[in-house]
Amino acid sequence: MGRNLLLNMADHGVNGAGFDKDASKGVQLEAEAKRGNVKGFSEVKPFIDSLNKPRAIMMLVPAGKIVDEVIEELIPFLDKGDILIDGGNSHFTDTNRRVDYLESKGYHFFGMGVSGGEEGARKGPSMMPGGDKEAYNVMKPILESIAAKVDGAPCVTYIGPGASGHFVKMVHNGIEYALMQLIAETYEILKNGLQFTNEEIHGVFEKWNEGRLSSFLIEITRDILTYKAEGTDHLLIDDIKDEARAKGTGKWTSQEAMNLEAPIPSIDSSVAMRDLSKYKAIRTQAATIYGKSEAIVADKEAFLNLLEDAYFFSMIITYAQGMHMLSRASKEYGYDLKLDEIGKIWRGGCIIRSKFLENIYGAYGKNKDLEHLLLDGDVSKLVLASQTGVRAIIAASVNAGIATPVFSASLSYFDNFRAERMPSNLTQAQRDYFGAHTYELIGKTGTFHTQWMPK
Repeated sequence: MGRNLLLNMADHGVNGAGFDKDASKGVQLEAEAKRGNVKGFSEVKPFIDSLNKPRAIMMLVPAGKIVDEVIEELIPFLDKGDILIDGGNSHFTDTNRRVDYLESKGYHFFGMGVSGGEEGARKGPSMMPGGDKEAYNVMKPILESIAAKVDGAPCVTYIGPGASGHFVKMVHNGIEYALMQLIAETYEILKNGLQFTNEEIHGVFEKWNEGRLSSFLIEITRDILTYKAEGTDHLLIDDIKDEARAKGTGKWTSQEAMNLEAPIPSIDSSVAMRDLSKYKAIRTQAATIYGKSEAIVADKEAFLNLLEDAYFFSMIITYAQGMHMLSRASKEYGYDLKLDEIGKIWRGGCIIRSKFLENIYGAYGKNKDLEHLLLDGDVSKLVLASQTGVRAIIAASVNAGIATPVFSASLSYFDNFRAERMPSNLTQAQRDYFGAHTYELIGKTGTFHTQWMPK
């Protein structure tokens, strides 16, 4: 990603330099820069000396200890007023710590989420910078020039103070986890439920990407379902092990959502399913005990219409959970997030870009104080129109023994969200019964305790 970002900048007339301990990477970088305005280095001092002051250096390294190690490697050669940017997927609490540390030494620092993968970095990513606004304003012209554009607007904006940029990127990644799992469940229903061929499944995603479900993840799924490795006569997807890896950002999203008391069960379920996928040996043994799923017998055309509705419904619920989490974090951490601007910059360049983000942008643009996306009038109409599909798909899948954790979590969240009265009164009574935790009463102030059984 670092090389591609530099080449992107070079294409826009920005002179730059790249550092990698592998000298061959610098040679490759210079060879690829068509304008000759990028240099490659394998030693820190000459790399930093090549930059104009105040220097601006972006780090693109894995989250964790290595970020601190790179910072310490750079500091001896920096001057006060230089800018450091962490463009990786750092945990936002680490970014908070680094902000304080680097500011105490006289350096500018901000964390910036970057989404779009290697291709996005080269052609135009979505970027979420937060923290030192003075430093961002120095970088703003460059970042706007290299960002993806939608309707001429760059997919980058100042997110807010502190670690807000990395927090927003973390939630972005949580949404990404859920959408990927949702597509995987759809694939499972088509493959093992309807027993479609790969070609037929490709046709479904191809059609969906031309309509309201148009998105980057649907698009690449369509492409994956046509790819054959060189020298083979079958799709590569059929050779890939069903064990999904993760770098931890989805887990971070779930953990922090619980700290904020912002329920995101669709995202939580997707994280859990990646974990479950790793237990291949246990799952294989269980299959011999409990058997496998069955085919779904249905009118295929009608079922596909229901499945499209189900995906659309669950996609909306997933985005809504993520946006609600951002709303809660904004209040808790004083980020003052502009949710309409976040929806706007996610429309292009990033992994979770989709046609529906126009609706999100519009909803928060109309009402910047919108407490929850599902309370928007236009969004609610889309949800109501598609809920029949998700109920039918879940029912058919349950009867066939096909797992639909994100579809199911999305529907359960919705049904509780729209419940004026949840059964939580019983939970409170139970807590008071076994732990004297007290409860509140309808129409009365204060807390109460009952001796539920005579002593």
